[in-house]
Amino acid sequence: MRSNRLKLILLAGIFALPLLLGWLAHRFDWAPGTTTNYGSLVQPRELPDVALVGMDGARARLSAWRGKWILLHVDSAGCDAYCEKKLYFMRQIRRALGNDMRRVERVWLVTGDSWPAAPLVEAISGTHVLRADNEMSAFFAGGGTPVDSLFLIDPLGRWMMSFPRDPDPSKILKDLQRLMKYSGAG
Repeated sequence: MRSNRLKLILLAGIFALPLLLGWLAHRFDWAPGTTTNYGSLVQPRELPDVALVGMDGARARLSAWRGKWILLHVDSAGCDAYCEKKLYFMRQIRRALGNDMRRVERVWLVTGDSWPAAPLVEAISGTHVLRADNEMSAFFAGGGTPVDSLFLIDPLGRWMMSFPRDPDPSKILKDLQRLMKYSGAG
């Protein structure tokens, strides 16, 4: 008899515990922790489908890489040390993805009228270097300076995430690994 009563009390306690914890969380204004992503999520916006010019004079559109994730960097051709560091991070992050690296493309949108120096382009081989027109530059400005961020474009061709100035490459890698794991696209 005593064993049955103990079982009943234990069973009631198991069902009452979530209600009690919920009441305590509400009573003491507990809020869940921050998000797990490092990059700032933005309201996804479709990229303008404008023709951009490559260093070889060929026209290209970012929509040509639809179906792949794009790490995108916007900066002038006179790439300073900060710019070179971001381009290096883009390359290393993509390589660190291992088998998933084929799902990611790297694009540098060059602003201004000149092209980057040949040694720099050679050092970042595999990065698509395209000239950004005014529409594309304005698209990424979004109230700030595009040079200060690294952008992530989803496989549907939408800008969906920005990474801060002086990014932590290991945290960007974690974000990308998580996206690769849970996304069938790209």
